[in-house]
Amino acid sequence: MQYVLDLFSLKGKTALVTGARTGIGQAISVGLAAAGAHVLLLGHRDNLHETKAKIEEVGGTYETVLIDLSQVDQIRTQIKPLLEKHQIDILVNNAGIVYREPAVDYSEQEWMRVVNVNLNAVFILSQEIGRGMVERGAGKIINIASLLSFQGGIFVPAYTASKHGVAGLTKSLANEWAAKGVQVNAIAPGYIDTNNTEAIRNDSKRNQAILERIPAGRWGLPEDLTGAALFLASKASDYVNGHVLVVDGGWMSR
Repeated sequence: MQYVLDLFSLKGKTALVTGARTGIGQAISVGLAAAGAHVLLLGHRDNLHETKAKIEEVGGTYETVLIDLSQVDQIRTQIKPLLEKHQIDILVNNAGIVYREPAVDYSEQEWMRVVNVNLNAVFILSQEIGRGMVERGAGKIINIASLLSFQGGIFVPAYTASKHGVAGLTKSLANEWAAKGVQVNAIAPGYIDTNNTEAIRNDSKRNQAILERIPAGRWGLPEDLTGAALFLASKASDYVNGHVLVVDGGWMSR
């Protein structure tokens, strides 16, 4: 039993989670903290009170990091003081945004906004934090992909392109860094009950069609991603590289 607990323990580790305010980012942050990691909660505003409270409930520790990931030209400068203060052992690139519009009407401004947060910021953080991991010969990077890393979606061209990019980037970095002791993997959530999916859930016809397609018969909860994240953040996944782990209630099996 102790061997199993040690395999998944994150005691002494420091994890950085982007988009930690609600939903998947919050659930993963709390899970990593409960496993013993000191969690750096990254957001662009100090509105992480609920996440902080949940971490305190499980006896975990945290700090707040304020960086606007949409301002990609400033990320390297803003992350530098954090890297001077902390050795980051686990990076969870969770922050993401979605904008819905028919492709013929999709503005370049919205395209760039989505791609900057969902893909460009993921690369910049992985590069800046991954550099130290490679030098130390150890580290875990977990990118949050999507079912739309495999499918096309409707009215979300920038989101789909960015999430395809996240899956590709995950594999590319894994190819370079696996031999250096750094595991880079991704989680592809299915339809999860979060702020980003509220509009779909409020559309009764779309909601019903989705439920009928999911073998599990329900929308996922953010907490359904916690176990997958803990696995990929811990020693249990030391020989897992470049994998996109689908957590979708069976959606992709149909």
